[in-house]
Amino acid sequence: MKLKIEMTKNQALFERAQRHIPGGVNSPVRAFRSVGGTPCFFERAKGSRICDADGHEFIDYVGSWGPMIVGHAHPEVLQAVYDAAALGLSFGAPTAREIEMADLLVRLVPSMEMVRLTSSGTEATMSAIRLARGFTGRDKIIKFAGCYHGHGDSLLVKAGSGALTFGHPSSAGVPASLAAHTLVLDYNAPQQLIDTFAQWGDQIAAVIVEPVVGNMNLIAPTQEFLRTMREVCTQYGTVLIYDEVMTGFRVALGGAQALYGITPDLSTFGKVIGGGMPVGAFGGRRDIMLQLAPLGPVYQAGTLSGNPVAMAAGLATLKLIQAPGFHDRLGAATQQLTAGLSAAARKHGIVFSAQHVGGMFGLYFCERVPQTYDEVMTSDTAAFNRFFHAMLAAGCYFAPSAFEAGFVSAAHTAEDIAATLAAADRVFAGMR
Repeated sequence: MKLKIEMTKNQALFERAQRHIPGGVNSPVRAFRSVGGTPCFFERAKGSRICDADGHEFIDYVGSWGPMIVGHAHPEVLQAVYDAAALGLSFGAPTAREIEMADLLVRLVPSMEMVRLTSSGTEATMSAIRLARGFTGRDKIIKFAGCYHGHGDSLLVKAGSGALTFGHPSSAGVPASLAAHTLVLDYNAPQQLIDTFAQWGDQIAAVIVEPVVGNMNLIAPTQEFLRTMREVCTQYGTVLIYDEVMTGFRVALGGAQALYGITPDLSTFGKVIGGGMPVGAFGGRRDIMLQLAPLGPVYQAGTLSGNPVAMAAGLATLKLIQAPGFHDRLGAATQQLTAGLSAAARKHGIVFSAQHVGGMFGLYFCERVPQTYDEVMTSDTAAFNRFFHAMLAAGCYFAPSAFEAGFVSAAHTAEDIAATLAAADRVFAGMR
């Protein structure tokens, strides 16, 4: 006689989801394919905590992949959303809140002179690339191995083993003829930039970069790399685009460009500026932005761009993070987490390293903090997967992939960090 095994609610939801949603998810990393097992289907969250369909509560270090910088369901953000929604969800026409958001972004971000709002970070980066091409009259762009800028065709191109490559799309459906315009270089390799511009400089419309990488785990830039990038772009009349969808307002109030003192020509934003609602933006130099329709020949549009409810959530969030000392406290909490995890791993002889930039952090199962795509790929993914599931069982939710950054919010308390480190100590002890 066979025993009937009851499915958990998460398992039942995942089985149901796979009937009509490819892979059962609407963004691939959510499927837990990298770490194995059944994904969590979340029902509610508050502050630093998030709760799944089976009633399990976790300390959340994903934070909707970055935007929940003030914590989940912050009362001031929720009130702003309620008030805006009561007046109407969408108009498809200008509203005063769009002007407030544009004015605030220009005030807070050093390089911003004009801004255009979108509905997602992907849309913002796609539009910025189109604008750079229209402004320069050139076709080629440079991106860096391991940097992710959304799923626009021009940006879904990968590198070979550390060398410059042409025209190798990393997704089916991307025409090779389009991908051929994308050159892929190594991150943190300034000489490659110099050599590539010497050969192709007068054909390169834009360089797009995550100034702090968050999509091959957290990789911090060297100052020489950022400085060289700015210098060659200026020399050859190429548009430098900082993709700050993840870093914007999270690593510093003015983004990574304020933290490192480098001024890009265009920047893209998302996540934090929506406070958890779907929002993106791109902006920068006035002479470039004036090429956008209806003033110029570069077309870009969106029915829900500047959505009033999303603007309300974003404005409330940006107000909160301007409090004196906000980013200092956020960075200190993140430092406490990464230092504590490193100490716990070292205590039990686990090969492990960690780092943070502001409220972002990276965990690596390798001996030292990586600086390049090749180095991060040496991480022991099997060890990470064991760590992930053991920490999940202990009530801590980290990103379900060894190649994603993590996030701390202002809602994480000293008690949250202490509980996480105590759990990690037990987990590392069991991994010996």
